[in-house]
Amino acid sequence: MSDANPGDANAGAPFRRPLAWQDPAFDDPEKLDAEFRRVFDICHGCRRCFNLCDSFPRLFDLIDATPSEVIEEVASSDFKSVVDACTLCDMCFMTKCPYVPPHPFDLDFPHLMLRYRAMEFRAGKTGFADRALTETDRNGRLGGAVAPLANWATATGNRLSRPVMEKVADIHRDAALPKFHGKTFVARAREPATVNAKAPGFGRKAVLYATCFVNYHNPGIGEAARKILAHNGVETEVVHPICCGMPKLEQGDIQTVVDRARKISAELLGWRDKGYDVVALIPSCALMIKSEWPLMLPDDAEIKRLAECTFDLSQYVVDIAKKNGIADGLSPLQGGVSAHLACHARAQNMGPKAIEMLKLIPETEIATIERCSGHGGSWGVKTENFELALKVGKPVARQAVKNAKAYLASECPLAAEHIRQGTERLEAPAARSWHPIELLAKAYGLI
Repeated sequence: MSDANPGDANAGAPFRRPLAWQDPAFDDPEKLDAEFRRVFDICHGCRRCFNLCDSFPRLFDLIDATPSEVIEEVASSDFKSVVDACTLCDMCFMTKCPYVPPHPFDLDFPHLMLRYRAMEFRAGKTGFADRALTETDRNGRLGGAVAPLANWATATGNRLSRPVMEKVADIHRDAALPKFHGKTFVARAREPATVNAKAPGFGRKAVLYATCFVNYHNPGIGEAARKILAHNGVETEVVHPICCGMPKLEQGDIQTVVDRARKISAELLGWRDKGYDVVALIPSCALMIKSEWPLMLPDDAEIKRLAECTFDLSQYVVDIAKKNGIADGLSPLQGGVSAHLACHARAQNMGPKAIEMLKLIPETEIATIERCSGHGGSWGVKTENFELALKVGKPVARQAVKNAKAYLASECPLAAEHIRQGTERLEAPAARSWHPIELLAKAYGLI
């Protein structure tokens, strides 16, 4: 066992190393196994991350169950259970681990899990259902074409179709799934928005990266964003070249993510060169642009340029408020808001911008929940993970119930609905979940 001491100090500010995905050693089974054993030994001696996702309890149990309680006695085949529990939320790297670079131990637990998944993907071990779930644009177009039927079939109360989905697609019958819409956000945005010429922010322009989730599943988030920005004097354009690749990354398909990064960056930078700010509507997609893409393509100047000029949606509204001033017209939200900070918003290392944005609403109490919801994207809807996801997110649901606010919100729509399902299990269900931008629009009287 390692002599890891959580009190060890790093030699400088933490940073993340580029993802050496083209190096043959990246997904070489022998080299990967050796790195797993090195890192797991350090984690076992530290245990600061025991209360994050289930990867760490599984890891500690594996080692503790051996006769000598050492990593050398754990079978390599057992490592997969640790990998399967990781949601790539990045919270261990961002908030807990004292051994990230520049510490000599040089740990990046999430990217180690990603290496394993890349190895499995390259070996053809990624299942059909997992691969199908990553085709978000295709799925969104198909579901949107028959939206009423698709929403009927995927509703949690449908005891005809959901058991079939559970058997065929490995999606738990009780997991809430995103709704489909017949008209995408991009299509809705073709209708011009009247820009408030009297607003302090008048003259700013922003291109909104729609993201696959907002475009196909929750266009209301995008519509609320456009209305707020127009009211604050910001002219907007909306584009959706293709999904950012986060679902592909979760399955280890790094080459496809890189191809998409280059395609999307070319289009968004074209707007940037015309004087538009770049805004991503969903935290996971903003994180991909700001962090993951540059780590995959560290020598690509255009990828770096896009990362440096991209805003998360809440971050952008706060930027307007600080640099220009917010437009008049906000009214209190009676009953207050329980606001969950999404992991991929926190991982952007920009501060709690959703909370700052909601605090622009006068005379409205904001109760912050700063813990993982347990959902983890497509991970949380899988048959083998759904109950565990609810268990991981139970403290968040419990806090939401305790806060007893009129509104439940999260920048991650999947997390918001997952928390709402958690409150159902506590027999104190929230009526619905909101995105913070929707609540700001409601306070403006725009929706």
